[in-house]
Amino acid sequence: MRNLLDRFAPVLAFVLVLAVWEAACRLFRIPVFVLPAPSAVAISVGELGASRWAEHTLATLSVALTGYVVAILLALPLAIAITGSRFLSRTLLPWLIVIQSTPIVAIAPIIVVTLGAGMLPRVVITTLIAFFPLVISTATGLASVPAELIELSRSLRAGRSREYWQIRMPYAIPYIFSALKVAITLAVIGAVVAEFVAAEKGLGYLILFSTSSFKVPVAFAALALLVSCSLALFALIGWLHRRLFPWSLGKAD
Repeated sequence: MRNLLDRFAPVLAFVLVLAVWEAACRLFRIPVFVLPAPSAVAISVGELGASRWAEHTLATLSVALTGYVVAILLALPLAIAITGSRFLSRTLLPWLIVIQSTPIVAIAPIIVVTLGAGMLPRVVITTLIAFFPLVISTATGLASVPAELIELSRSLRAGRSREYWQIRMPYAIPYIFSALKVAITLAVIGAVVAEFVAAEKGLGYLILFSTSSFKVPVAFAALALLVSCSLALFALIGWLHRRLFPWSLGKAD
């Protein structure tokens, strides 16, 4: 019984929250445009239609995943450059910190004005939000190799490429996947932020349009779908880590 409770505790807690939420909305007669009950949110899902939900979800995921891939392609070589050169580290790290410290929501309209209202500015915004943890965590993993291993490889005349691919990268794998998990959720957030600024479809656009039209149940349903997508992508990255690099589990959590 204790094992069953431990296994299903999150599900039971979620069901309990929904039950309390539903009861509170009915008991206190809270208006739907203030706080819709879970039943009202479920009804709004059917009213909008599966094709519309699929269209908005695919629009958001396409931006999020494209920005995520671009962030990976930028972050990994940049992390290697930072760990391989003291000059590049001292030069690039301050700029990375400046970019991370700049509120993306504040510069998102500027990016849209500069790059237009297509998909490109949304991908750029998503990339800016997602790539910083990838750079820092990967660089930390690459630098975490024991000094004696590096000295041993150099004494054996191993080249720089072998040093990175056979020594540094295996040590960095747990750090990279930890950053990938964080970055995938940030990519979804970045896609929503971009859709708030300039978009004609997507779950972020749907939330903004629904709240402006006082269709709050639709906004809550879109929010629930966004959370579900983030959790599913997070779980997918964890599954890939366990599947591809099981030997690295538990090194840097």
